Amino acid sequence: MTNQNDPQNGGFYGLGIAPSLLDVIARLKYTTPTPIQHKAIPIAVQGKDVIGIAQTGTGKTLAFTIPMLMRLAATKGKGLILLPTRELALQVDETLQKIGKQAGLRTAVLIGGASMHMQNQAIKKNPHVIVATPGRLNDHLDSKTVMLDKVTVLVLDEADRMLDMGFAPQINRILKHVPKERQTMLFSATMPPEISKMAAQYMAMPVRVEIARAGTAAEKVEQELFVVSKNDKLRLLDKLLQEYHGTVLVFSRTKHGATKICRALKKMNYTSAEIHSNRSLSQRREALDGFKNGKYRVLVATDIAARGIDVIGIELVLNFDLPDQAEDYVHRIGRTGRAGMVGKAISFATPDQGKDVREIEKLVRIQLAITKTPTLPPARAQEAFDSRDHEREQRGFGGRRSSHSSGRSSTTPHPSTTPRPAHQSRSSHVPRHAPRNPNAARFTSTPGERAPKQAPRSGSTSIPGTKPNYDSEYRKDKGAKGGGHKKPGGGRPPRGPRQFFGGMGV
Repeated sequence: MTNQNDPQNGGFYGLGIAPSLLDVIARLKYTTPTPIQHKAIPIAVQGKDVIGIAQTGTGKTLAFTIPMLMRLAATKGKGLILLPTRELALQVDETLQKIGKQAGLRTAVLIGGASMHMQNQAIKKNPHVIVATPGRLNDHLDSKTVMLDKVTVLVLDEADRMLDMGFAPQINRILKHVPKERQTMLFSATMPPEISKMAAQYMAMPVRVEIARAGTAAEKVEQELFVVSKNDKLRLLDKLLQEYHGTVLVFSRTKHGATKICRALKKMNYTSAEIHSNRSLSQRREALDGFKNGKYRVLVATDIAARGIDVIGIELVLNFDLPDQAEDYVHRIGRTGRAGMVGKAISFATPDQGKDVREIEKLVRIQLAITKTPTLPPARAQEAFDSRDHEREQRGFGGRRSSHSSGRSSTTPHPSTTPRPAHQSRSSHVPRHAPRNPNAARFTSTPGERAPKQAPRSGSTSIPGTKPNYDSEYRKDKGAKGGGHKKPGGGRPPRGPRQFFGGMGV
């Protein structure tokens, strides 16, 4: 019988792992260590500081959880794992429970969106390992419900993402509460200068383990690019979902865009869910669990929430919008092709995003294959997708809709603009539309009354009894104010919808 943990067969035997943990690893059917595990575990079990650089989905979690549990058993100390997102924290805690449950391992997960009372109860049970996001851990430090003076092993996972999300001040504050005599392990998919600076400041002669050059995409992920207009994105998404029949992870640049895409997919009869920062913790967990167990075929996510999506067997990752930063592209496509499996990544780029595509190609050091856009199916949800954008385009100042977007005929005046009869006039002194007598005293309003509107200026095209056109009247006056110089068209241009990277209005 072949021993799967024999070093000649590439097993975990010979990496310095304790026999009890080797038995657990075998029961969990982990047979062959990934490259990052094979290189990082032997160094980390010796208590040395480690910087691990590897692509997303290469097994970094086991690379630090196994050495951490061994070191905690030897030093009788505590462990602290910092991660950028709630989902990733829950994923890491799940791995810890699998490995250490039989040994009586106790953990506390401190993340935003969850009950502080329940977290305090977990802290009172004296956990061996605390898994936390920086923001919530700082909340506990402020309320003095947690102490970090016994931490002997510290892990910073997805360090680049934590810095991208602005967690550097919180991390620095946390590290001031952790003893200086400790082991620190830092794992990241990229190595920006900020990571190097943090390592130099808080780590003691770290050993750098780099499986692939920082920013390298997974080898077994086939990458493809479609250059498509914004209005055709949904139709192309529909076409691809008909060709690929497995699970699909769709990335949107914003949470509002993710909601729109998910709504459109449901109208096209695809089972889908969304995961982003506007969703509660229970909603995000339900979406992720449903994606794992097959309830939802398509999961629409943003970059912030995606770091916790550790799902084996995702057939297709689709970038509906290109990311803000090229580094996020590596993390996105790393959701497919995990654990040595093959994967597929498709990106949509609009014709004006050539610069962004070149930045991605420069980072991953490959030229993305541009595929000709196929014949697209008829639009099934474009109207629903664009309706709110169109509505925002039609909104004037103050959030009010213009007459042509309110459902009324453009020739029908709004009730508020209809002239009142004389007996309903706001003022009993001056009729609403009476010509002003230059010799008469100025109107003095009493509480509850408003001054009557003046008659239209000479040369004005406004019709008595209707609102003047905003651009033709108001802007004409404003344009004439300021030295007689007016911009073409009269003052400032009308305010249009804001645009975000990728082309969808928000």
